[in-house]
Amino acid sequence: QIQLVESGGGLAQAGGSLRLSCTASGRPFSDYAMGWFRQAPGKEREFVGAINWDSSRTYYADSVKGRFAISRDNIENTLYLQMNFLKAEDTAVYYCAACLSFPKYQAREYHSWGQGTQVTVSS
Repeated sequence: QIQLVESGGGLAQAGGSLRLSCTASGRPFSDYAMGWFRQAPGKEREFVGAINWDSSRTYYADSVKGRFAISRDNIENTLYLQMNFLKAEDTAVYYCAACLSFPKYQAREYHSWGQGTQVTVSS
């Protein structure tokens, strides 16, 4: 099973930017479509975006479309989430996840998860 580790979270001001990384190991990274999810306190885990195996297709939640961008480097076995124009409502724990099908928008459809990284946006 693929193992995933997120990094890059932290504190940002509203209007600022952060880039999250998710490093994969244990299985060929290019075998998997990848997704980003987030979970705020007291809320369900929600879909942020997904990318297919060769980066030719991406999907985003309406709440982040035009502000966030997903990319991947299959040589470095790393998934990225570039977050721009951050808002206070983007505050959450962000998770990367792996899936063998694409596109998938529900957390239950992903079988491998990282431990999460906290993103806090101050207004």
